[in-house]
Amino acid sequence: MNHAPPPARLGFLYPGHAAEDDYPLMGSMIEPPAQVTLIHTEFLEDAHTVESLSEMGSIHRLTEGAEKLADSGIESVMWTSTSASFVLGLDGIRQQIDTLEKLLGVPASTTAMAFARAVKAIGAQRVAIAATYPEEVAQRFREFLDHFGIEVVHLSSRGIVTAAEVGTLEREEVIEFALANARQDADALLIPDTALHSAAWLTDLERAIGQPVLTANQVSFWEALRLCGKVAPQSGLGRLFEEVL
Repeated sequence: MNHAPPPARLGFLYPGHAAEDDYPLMGSMIEPPAQVTLIHTEFLEDAHTVESLSEMGSIHRLTEGAEKLADSGIESVMWTSTSASFVLGLDGIRQQIDTLEKLLGVPASTTAMAFARAVKAIGAQRVAIAATYPEEVAQRFREFLDHFGIEVVHLSSRGIVTAAEVGTLEREEVIEFALANARQDADALLIPDTALHSAAWLTDLERAIGQPVLTANQVSFWEALRLCGKVAPQSGLGRLFEEVL
């Protein structure tokens, strides 16, 4: 007699309100459906600047959020801001992860680290980046990927300052943004902002550009499953989830 595996119990710390509804949506799209617990973390300013992002991803802010996940029964936890992770550099990311693991006693990661692992998981070496961020922040994402030997063949910066504005971009705008920044000499397209909706459109995005697409919320969800050993092939969530891992 076959017994279905128990659903994954995943925790996400998400700064503010923009595209957080991607997480329960992805939880409902996999088999078996995942239990998603999402906590909104606080920050001083909604701005894609190094100063504001550093405050948003500070240990103080992560600790405040993690305390609300205590005794929630989660099996893994993610800090789901790409930029409020990579702007702090590798040492800052390690501190974020260590803090969450010590506070909650479960494996932890960040969206930035999830991108590095997801690129490797799909066998990509050269990537194009469609960043909604201002130029200075987008360049820091390139520098972060360079630590992992990931070659960036194209980097765009849409220059949107607030996560709130990014969260208003709709399907056609996101697909057009992807098409404008996909490159034939890249193995995949990376769209690195967790404020951007993407979960419902991953199949459409990959079909439009003819390449794997990795988005921030998608790789965060995948990483959360990977951390608790419950990644399994799924349809509808892009090439990343179709790989036999």
